[in-house]
Amino acid sequence: MTRPNFDIEDQFEFPHIFGVDEVGRGPLAGPVVSACVYIPQKNRLHPVWSQVRDSKKLSAAKRDILFSSIKTQCIFGIGMASVEEIDQINILQATFLAMYRALESCSPSPQMVLIDGNRSPKNWPWNHKTVVKGDSKSVSIAAASILAKVTRDSLMEELAKTFPQYGWDTNAGYGTSTHMNALSSFGVTPYHRKTFAPVRDALIRKAG
Repeated sequence: MTRPNFDIEDQFEFPHIFGVDEVGRGPLAGPVVSACVYIPQKNRLHPVWSQVRDSKKLSAAKRDILFSSIKTQCIFGIGMASVEEIDQINILQATFLAMYRALESCSPSPQMVLIDGNRSPKNWPWNHKTVVKGDSKSVSIAAASILAKVTRDSLMEELAKTFPQYGWDTNAGYGTSTHMNALSSFGVTPYHRKTFAPVRDALIRKAG
């Protein structure tokens, strides 16, 4: 299996190429988190990049180790969109908003943004290109996926301390049986996405 490399980044003549990825589009609770990564040419030979993969293909322990190393070898940004924003503008637009916030926080400013997936935002101030399965192809995107995943998982673990019955420390807000049973038994929290069907249905049952 081929690992992520710099082939896509090398297609462009200008240097400041950022990979961006998100975590948390599917869960019923918690924010959507995006990260962006720019790896300067002088840092590309660092051994950490040979270990970087799509975050979903790595163990939590491995992600945590890489998280620390990645941050020392790149310029990165983290952005989030809240549950309220997700409910207001929908999850896709909230994802683009989180990506925008991550990129906007970075200096130097991106000259090209590689976006994981096949959907791109409108009216961004940066050139951008979608890359299907980008976290398996581009080191910059794969590294961003790790930063986003570790950041979001840590956040959900913190929220789980306040609402332990939903199992967010292990399910990250996804609709597992533990989460769904708690939703039925304990109801909706301020951190649930009220426009997502299982949460909306729980609110309707309570109102009824």
